Amino acid sequence: MLDTAAVNTLSWVLLAGAGVAAVANWWSRLAGSRRVEYVSKPATMLALVGVALALDPLHADQRAWFVAGLVLSLAGDVFLMLPADRFVAGLGSFLLAHVAYVVGLNLHPGSATALLVASVVVALVAVGVGIRIVRGAAAAGGGRLAGPVVAYMAVISAMVVSAVAAGPWIAGAGAVLFFASDGLIAWNRFVTPIRWAPVAIMVTYHLGQAGLVLSLAP
Repeated sequence: MLDTAAVNTLSWVLLAGAGVAAVANWWSRLAGSRRVEYVSKPATMLALVGVALALDPLHADQRAWFVAGLVLSLAGDVFLMLPADRFVAGLGSFLLAHVAYVVGLNLHPGSATALLVASVVVALVAVGVGIRIVRGAAAAGGGRLAGPVVAYMAVISAMVVSAVAAGPWIAGAGAVLFFASDGLIAWNRFVTPIRWAPVAIMVTYHLGQAGLVLSLAP
């Protein structure tokens, strides 16, 4: 259960700011407004970085890794919204972001049983979805993208397992939403276009990142 006392006034203000920026970003995807996207997308992540720095964490060592994950995610956001195709750079930034989250989450891990159960469930989902994505990536990139996509899927799966096993429900929920967002990106890009994907990708992404941030104060 979230300890609202640990989320101080400044944290709530920054979280509200992140919410406003996120909604503006969702609208920009619907309306096709690149100007609003260029402002609202990084603004959302900057506000969440502020939330992570302002709240009173249960574990200060974990916060440092989460902030690193947020900053790397911000870099990935910028790469992916540029007019030129910076997909590989964005993929690399988010891969490193997940590594940071994995390290932070495993500073205070859950039980071995929870880790095992989460590993089995996430592996089944990742393999089931990932086979088609990897095939599509291999076809789209002439084989060059298959390796990076597989590596990315392995790392984000490890992040989800770590978050679910760590215990706070909000961390697990955030990680699952993050996984769903990235899954939609890959499916939309490499398997088949989905009309509602651009908005759904950002909604699940922002809610996922917010869940991970708020898990610092469970």
